Amino acid sequence: MSIRSRTLSRNVLSQIEMADSGSSAANLHHQEPSRATNLDLSRLPPVYVLAAHLSLNEQHEAEDVLSSGGAPLTYDIKEANLVLGNISKKRRAKSELQWKGVRMEDIDSEDGLHASRSSSASGDSKQAKKRRRLANARDGRGQRATEEIDSSTASETEEDQVDTKPMSQLSLSRVSTPSTMDSSNTIEFKEPSPSMLTPEAFANKVKVVKLDWLNDSLCAGKLQNLEPYTIYKARLLPAAEPAVKSLPMVKSVGIKPDLVINKNPYMKEGALRDIVERANADPKPAVNGYNKHDRIKYAAKQDIVGKSFSSSTQAANQPHTQSVTRPTQLLHQTTSEHDEAVSSTLPPPPDWVKGNKIYACERATPLISPNKDFIAELKKIRLARLLTLDEIGVRAYSTSIASLAAYPYPIQSTREILALPGCDQKIAHLFHEYQTTNRLLAVEDLEADPALKVLREFYEIWGVGAKTAREFYYDKGWRDLDDIVEHGWKSLSRVQQIGLKYYDEFLLKIPRSEVESITATITDHAKFVTDSNVETIIVGGYRRGKSESGDVDVILSHRNEAMTYNLVDRVVKSLEKESWITHTLTLNLTNTKRKQEPLPISTATLGGHGFDTLDKALVVWQDPNWATKKADLATNPKAKNPNPHRRVDIIISPWRTVGCAIAGWTSGTTFQRDLRRYAKYRKGWKFDSSKYPFGAIISPSIPQSKS
Repeated sequence: MSIRSRTLSRNVLSQIEMADSGSSAANLHHQEPSRATNLDLSRLPPVYVLAAHLSLNEQHEAEDVLSSGGAPLTYDIKEANLVLGNISKKRRAKSELQWKGVRMEDIDSEDGLHASRSSSASGDSKQAKKRRRLANARDGRGQRATEEIDSSTASETEEDQVDTKPMSQLSLSRVSTPSTMDSSNTIEFKEPSPSMLTPEAFANKVKVVKLDWLNDSLCAGKLQNLEPYTIYKARLLPAAEPAVKSLPMVKSVGIKPDLVINKNPYMKEGALRDIVERANADPKPAVNGYNKHDRIKYAAKQDIVGKSFSSSTQAANQPHTQSVTRPTQLLHQTTSEHDEAVSSTLPPPPDWVKGNKIYACERATPLISPNKDFIAELKKIRLARLLTLDEIGVRAYSTSIASLAAYPYPIQSTREILALPGCDQKIAHLFHEYQTTNRLLAVEDLEADPALKVLREFYEIWGVGAKTAREFYYDKGWRDLDDIVEHGWKSLSRVQQIGLKYYDEFLLKIPRSEVESITATITDHAKFVTDSNVETIIVGGYRRGKSESGDVDVILSHRNEAMTYNLVDRVVKSLEKESWITHTLTLNLTNTKRKQEPLPISTATLGGHGFDTLDKALVVWQDPNWATKKADLATNPKAKNPNPHRRVDIIISPWRTVGCAIAGWTSGTTFQRDLRRYAKYRKGWKFDSSKYPFGAIISPSIPQSKS
């Protein structure tokens, strides 16, 4: 599913509305704590505990319970036949296995249904009834409704399963005994037969089971039937052969396999000796120092090692990881490429190419590049670099993309690529691959990577950056927008909550006509609170000529400096009064607080200001008028406004700094960065959007460049 076409489910929107109105999922029924009963879990197949929706302590607690009961606990999900998790949906269970690299195929649901029926058959023609608590259904008195269901439906899909409590509400160390639990809310199951837990029953299969199974088994003091708790079943497929295998392990003398006792019945013959040999071959950890374990960074490295977009440094940190890597391809060149006849067909290079002008602010860039398709592929790689926190890679690709975008001719040869400032052999090789196959294997790998798909979706939330998106994925264990709303709504900042609430609307592009309409309304209100001499400049993508914009950036200025003092606060209040602004995300009055004085030139006092220090308001905009408003409100006084919410930035600049403000807010990130570098290294100036006109302030502390 495309990230752009991703829409919030009705369930998510309803949860957001509940969160806004003060509703909370914290009103779940708490059970009285009691001491857990020890169980013999040695009959279980290899077990893995999913970290999703569990804190680190809760995950370790579950693993300790399994280990103390003799369960064959594994920390490699690919070796597990039984997976326990605090999840309730089949789709999520399947995605968790896929994200962790398990190769599998679905098992026909009829097989599971038959197994469930055969295990619960008791010779009686009349099947036992049990009661199920509904998580979402309530009767008219606000009490949870119950319904009787046939025990033959115990293996249905997750839509008919019982919703699980969050682990924060029901801990393994605080489970209730059967005597303390309400009989109307319990589910009684027969103890599984020994044949259901044999190696043959789990041969080449994996089952994802709710963690409630372990809780209920501890409460009952005996193992419960797995089938009513089973969310997903799959048949394991053999591992794919890697394109380039890791180096063979060196055998070493260490642990003797003959000394190992309590062999697991699920372990194949010879597997034990292989495990011991692999353990002996592993490098011994250093004991002369303490290294703090960063779980987020470690998980990130594990996710990207072996992928075509992983850096050499990351790969070096995991030297023993078996990974699939693509062989390095050389840039092929023929002697015919250097012939005079071929060279004469190439267009003459622009002056900025001849002069090797490396700064983006030194060259003009057309609105639509003749190489836009190849540039679009490079932008996908740059986004992956951004999501993996590879700042060096992001800057390198940004420089190359800016140079390619400024090139006015369709690129025909890798020689043209190598001649462009900021483009090297790597970009030339990518162009050669794209020119030959009309695709990039690196981009295909990135688009197929499940981790990057989720990170891109989180990154699209307004107020969530690359680092925060990675924290959501690796630290919190969230895998989609539903997870954020269900498990982390209260932990989000107000800006992030608004960005998630209007996720789909903020992704919609704004046509130029609507940008002009929004600007006209802002101008009218600015004139109302000052006078008619207020001047408005639309910047951002609109000023660059784009047909559609992601948001609206408007600069307000006045030739009388007194009129721009605290102007942003007055304009925002006027717009809010007439319901044009629904939310004010941020309101900065930095320039007003320093009485609109320019920033000092001193390098020591210049740090930490960021993009600029102008007064600005970042708001959520919605047109309060629509065609059928009167009729809709007459029918329903609470009728919702159908107009989409828009992102609008209102910037206030005194007249003496308006030139710098326009330059700063119109250009892209690479242009802004190069403009500051050019001013510093070529002119000996300091550039800031809130300085004197055009940033042309010569600082005596910075020597003039000789170039």
